[in-house]
Amino acid sequence: MSSVLSELTPVDTRTQILDCAESRFRMYGYGKTTMAEIARDASMSAANLYRYFESKQELGVACAKRCMEELFAVLRQVVRGPCGSARACLEDFAGEIALWTHDQCGEEPRINELVEMILSERQDIVFWRESRVTGLIAEILSRGNDAREFDVDNVIEAAQSIHSALTMFQLPVFMGLYDRDELERRARALAELLCRGLQAR
Repeated sequence: MSSVLSELTPVDTRTQILDCAESRFRMYGYGKTTMAEIARDASMSAANLYRYFESKQELGVACAKRCMEELFAVLRQVVRGPCGSARACLEDFAGEIALWTHDQCGEEPRINELVEMILSERQDIVFWRESRVTGLIAEILSRGNDAREFDVDNVIEAAQSIHSALTMFQLPVFMGLYDRDELERRARALAELLCRGLQAR
């Protein structure tokens, strides 16, 4: 074990492992990455790596959740910041989702392998992510109702539907179809269309 690694706390070591794993997943894909390679990149033995993560799947999920938490932080700033009207907030929200996904995955399509693994094997993570994003959309809709911008009977159901409508802008597989600006434009245009259906009559 290197002297640098021996000075790290368990939290630091876990972060270092996640950094190494994410780098591998982005460069080579989830399928071709091995725990031995991640351990080598993190300057530790494979046996020591398994003290922190029991399997490659657990490590992949931890990487994905860390990225998702970064997204949630960005979206919370949009929802709870000074974005003005609920309509403007929803458009900013959709735009930020598109930009964040493109920035994370647009140039590294192999990260989609990790997404596919989670979609097929860890639906609990999918539902966890959906509930967090849907909850933030529901905050926007509630604000719109309070300001009489929107007339939404069932805020949660409407938020779930909006989340579904934004799916294209949340999956890496679509990021190579458009450049960053065009993707944001399409996300905002969709949000504007949705707002027309939500507005109070």
